[in-house]
Parts: sequence; C-alpha cells; structure tokens
Amino acid sequence: MAVSTGASFMLSLLLAILVFSGMQMYKSWFSSTQLHTILGGYVSSVFFLLILTSLGNLESVIFGKHFQTKLFPEIFICLIVALSAAGSIHRVCVTTGFAFSCLGLYFVNILSQKTHGAVSNVQAAPSKKRR
Repeated sequence: MAVSTGASFMLSLLLAILVFSGMQMYKSWFSSTQLHTILGGYVSSVFFLLILTSLGNLESVIFGKHFQTKLFPEIFICLIVALSAAGSIHRVCVTTGFAFSCLGLYFVNILSQKTHGAVSNVQAAPSKKRR
C-alpha cells in the first residue's frame, strides 16, 4: 500500500532516527564480535537508504514530483552521514557499510528503473555503410 510523498518522508525520517539511535545504543554489542561488526555495517546501509529516501521525498515535496535525486550532492551526503554513523561504532562497520550501501543503491536503481521507466538521452549514431 503506497503512501503520499509527505507521509513517506516522515516515515523514513522517523525510521532513520530509530535506526541511528539503535546503532548508538547497541554500539558495544556491534563491536563485540566479527559477525556483529558486519551486521553493524548492514544496519548502517539500512540507515543510508532511509536517509536517502527521506531526502529524496523532501526534495520531491519542495521542488516538485519530477525532481530526481542525483549522485552528487544527495547520494554522497547521505553516504557520508551513514558512514560517519558506522564509524562511531567500529572501523570495519565503515567498510562493510560502504559495500552494503553500494549494493543497496544498485538494487534501488534497478527497482526505480522498472517502476518509473528508464530515460534514455542517448541517440544512436548513424551507421556508415561500406560498399
């Protein structure tokens, strides 16, 4: 069931705040073992996707429905915020968080292209025929 853009902004912002506070509350648990550290990186990638969703929805509300989130500055800013949050837990969480965030961003891009259709600005070059 879909919600409006404003409601999606509020929900993703609220969930991002909850995930961040959970990361900080269980900081010692995430740094206790190697597997928990990798899980901390995964949670930071979820945090990245939530703040990216909230920022994209906020821009859609402010600038209009057809505004697109770009690689720079929106994705870089959200990635730096999420990796800073992961760095406050453990150094390895930054590395695994970056890997999981890139993977999550790839799948979000595929889902977005399937849902909204890919926009192609590239025109085919005329081919030269040789005789």
